[in-house]
Amino acid sequence: MQVPDTLRYTKDHEWIKLEGNTATIGITDFAQHELGDIVFVDINTVGKSLGANDIFGTVEAVKTVSDLYLPVAGTINEINPALESNPENVNTDPYGTGWMIKMTVDNPADVEALLDAAAYNAMVG
Repeated sequence: MQVPDTLRYTKDHEWIKLEGNTATIGITDFAQHELGDIVFVDINTVGKSLGANDIFGTVEAVKTVSDLYLPVAGTINEINPALESNPENVNTDPYGTGWMIKMTVDNPADVEALLDAAAYNAMVG
């Protein structure tokens, strides 16, 4: 299971990569493995300002639908357009082509409060 050191993580299995005040967010390798084959990603929150832990969309696998939780407060700017026709990118490359959203973070310092790779590894251990 991959857990890149350059990212931060939530207890709900989302990852976040911060560049300036823009963050890219997706679900972890652990989460995609637990969900199984992902068949649909439903995100309709572009332009919305949401709080930390608010639901920003859902991911549908063969056997279940799971909510996606925003790691930090901010405004959703972009959805990964490739996921509409290739939701399996979340399974094959969760930290690359399987990213889900880009957002403007209200307070970049909030990202530092999330789990680092070692803490996330210990949690899913």
